[in-house]
Amino acid sequence: MSEDLISVIDVASDLGQRKQQIFKVMKRLGIERKLQRSSARHGQSIAYITRDDFLRVKQELQPVINFNNLDKSIPNLSLGEEGVFYLLLLEPGHDPGRFKVGFAQSLDERVRTLRCSAPFLKVIKTWDCKRLWEKTAIECVSDGCEQLHTEVFRTASIESVIAKCEKFFELMPKVQRKHGH
Repeated sequence: MSEDLISVIDVASDLGQRKQQIFKVMKRLGIERKLQRSSARHGQSIAYITRDDFLRVKQELQPVINFNNLDKSIPNLSLGEEGVFYLLLLEPGHDPGRFKVGFAQSLDERVRTLRCSAPFLKVIKTWDCKRLWEKTAIECVSDGCEQLHTEVFRTASIESVIAKCEKFFELMPKVQRKHGH
């Protein structure tokens, strides 16, 4: 392999991006990839670009903020907002296994808006949370449940969902809330 070439996999890794993003930038910049078979990867073709093209891709991505690499001390990022992760039963009397989970900065306001479509909803529990954790928390606590809508699920045991929530938030760092729920 020529010293002048770098694999797209390495480009993505070096720039903290996904491989697909690098291919999109390459297409936009008119950069041609060079394919070579790799014996280490069972004859699979690997895409390479020149070092000069790597620098062009890097320059193109310079203004893109990678939130995974941000200094955690930067204050007031909208994605870092604090609030609560809530667990609600939507119709406890009629369908006790149907629940909703999500993030809210103001639980009172969120419950007020949800009462229009679910007047009998019951707040089961809340946990201090950062907005960034919401999708991961939902994935974790709804594992094994039937998904009915984006944040609405059905379970045979709401106790198991509560236990998953407890476990998840026990592992997460403590959230310093500026205001109460």
